[in-house]
Amino acid sequence: MQHGTFDIEDYRQSMAAIIGLGPETRVFWSALDFACDAHKNQRRRSGDPYIMHPCLAAQILAAELDIRSPEMLAAALLHDTIEDVKGVDSALLTEKFGPDVAAIVEGCTKVTNFTGGRQTFKKLVHRKIFSGAAARLEVMLVKLADRLHNMRTLKSMPRDKRQKIADETLDIYAPLATILGLFDIKRELYNLALTHKFPRQCKPIRAHIRELLKNPDALDIVNRIRAALAEKGLKACVELRTRELWAYYDMHHHMLMQRIETPQTIVILTEDLDSCYTALGVVNGIYAPSPRSIRDFIASPKPTGYQCLHCRPIIGGRKYLFKIRTEEMQRRARRGMVRDWTMGSRASTRFFKQIQEMFDILGRDESLSYRDLIAAGDRKEIYTYTPKGDLICLPVNSIALDFAFRIHSAIGLSCTGAMIGQQKVPASHVLQDGNVVRILRQDEPVVFDQEVQSLCQTPQARAELSKTFRIRREDVSRQIGASVLQQELRRYGIPREVLDKDMSGVLDHFGLPDMPALYLALGENRVRLPELVAEIRDRLYAGHPTLVPPTGILNQVTFSTVDPVVMKVSACCHPSPLDRGIIGLLSERGLSLHRKECPQLARIDFQREDAVEVRWQLSRTPVVKLQKLIVMQATKSALLTMLAKAPEIMAISEVVHLGSSDRDSAWEISFRISTLLDLKKIMRHLEHSGLVYEFELDM
Repeated sequence: MQHGTFDIEDYRQSMAAIIGLGPETRVFWSALDFACDAHKNQRRRSGDPYIMHPCLAAQILAAELDIRSPEMLAAALLHDTIEDVKGVDSALLTEKFGPDVAAIVEGCTKVTNFTGGRQTFKKLVHRKIFSGAAARLEVMLVKLADRLHNMRTLKSMPRDKRQKIADETLDIYAPLATILGLFDIKRELYNLALTHKFPRQCKPIRAHIRELLKNPDALDIVNRIRAALAEKGLKACVELRTRELWAYYDMHHHMLMQRIETPQTIVILTEDLDSCYTALGVVNGIYAPSPRSIRDFIASPKPTGYQCLHCRPIIGGRKYLFKIRTEEMQRRARRGMVRDWTMGSRASTRFFKQIQEMFDILGRDESLSYRDLIAAGDRKEIYTYTPKGDLICLPVNSIALDFAFRIHSAIGLSCTGAMIGQQKVPASHVLQDGNVVRILRQDEPVVFDQEVQSLCQTPQARAELSKTFRIRREDVSRQIGASVLQQELRRYGIPREVLDKDMSGVLDHFGLPDMPALYLALGENRVRLPELVAEIRDRLYAGHPTLVPPTGILNQVTFSTVDPVVMKVSACCHPSPLDRGIIGLLSERGLSLHRKECPQLARIDFQREDAVEVRWQLSRTPVVKLQKLIVMQATKSALLTMLAKAPEIMAISEVVHLGSSDRDSAWEISFRISTLLDLKKIMRHLEHSGLVYEFELDM
């Protein structure tokens, strides 16, 4: 392999021209010397000196994103040192370059000391990066620059490696660039990744794009607009832009489309803000815009800071998008809100706080698909408004709850519905472009169903709902852990009062900060019960006699909830809270419920401490959802007789005939009840009626 070269002195000169040589940049130049020494004997697969990669990643941040923070640029130079250079760790970087630089580099460093499959490893790597970005958004910006340079040099990789890196770029890094408003980086990441992912499919699309560049109709439109603006005395630059591969990618179906609705954009750059509106009037005077297609993102910028006037006329049977803005607006549109970044300067903005909250969920919540959540932020938009006229940009098919969370997390968590005009709609109502939405709220947080999360389209809403679900799960898991520990101590003959002693030694042994964390770890089966009891006995009850360790009999937990966020009914045996002998397997995702005689349960290799016997306080367990009962092979007369004698607590809302005749047909009965005890009474009534029925509790 032929070895490439990298002129470090030329690089120094180019970076000095961007950031200068003042004392405030000392940390960057020190990091450059350190990185050159650390990577001096390393080369990339392409044969280039390894130092080229971190140097050019830092240059991307400075030259292409206008980032001037010396600490952040230093972190970009050092981002591979902990991972790839022996003897370099976070403590050393903190000593030499300070805690800010070290924290960013640590956030960019892959997981070490891992055992398991490759897919699990990749998830851990991604979640570590997301956690780092939640603490410091600089981590994600460095990773995006790192990924962009890797994509620019991807040809040196084997084909299978190129495909995997392209997939990861399409699923994670390119959409994240969109969410952050880094549209130039977004477009290049998509273009490069699609070239490697779909090499054959790209060829005819590129040929189509080349044809569009010569489109005489589009060129005529540009010339006509130029002449009209000049006639008005407006100094403006008019450019025809043809969308590249990125615009042809259908992210939902992971495929390239051969044609798109608006393949060309006409950009008009004016000298000042007032001229933007004058230019819009000129365009609309020549080409009438489609109804409701004019968007004023100057008066109401997007969350990323994007400002522009949009209008979409149909000319010669083809849709065109006109973008009218100033040079400064265009510069900001390409860089997003990270332009002129300095350490901590953007941390207080609402947009970045929302992004950090999203990264926090991505990093911590394993029950949530981070790929789905990221994809939700990179879809086509609709434009909705608050009653005061503030613009709220949302992905297509967003619901009222998305709107509520976009305003503020507290509003989303208390949202019960919305008013659109004079119409009251539920929180799950799908919004349309141009809707003016007023959110309806209640005083207490709403207990949302899990189904609503799949209806939400925004990362904020999905992340916040996932957080509330996790909190609900953890509350119950702590109760389980506390109950199980007390029962187990009693089985060993150890008094419960030992838990009131100094538990710090026990907590330190398991690496936990306090008792609630211990109960949670126990309820999620992350701490083994026998080991915990042994630690308590040896540290806090040493010298006292204890009973023989229990075998066989499970500890019991009693609930007053059927929350599906907390417990999952296994499809193999469909247990009901009214059944006896329900077994719950403990996990971080909640309880998995099985009947004691379930064949699948018998095949699961679990220990006594991995499970609990589950019971319910029937009179105190509410049933919130509408229930459905199917009565089989019943005449109308028999059905009405059964319903007439049903307990008054059975509030019937609908009876639907499922057959073609009244004789021996099936019937669906929808009804509401208050508690599990009410349900038990109704089930007893059905059994006494002699009718054949099917029922499964909707939790």
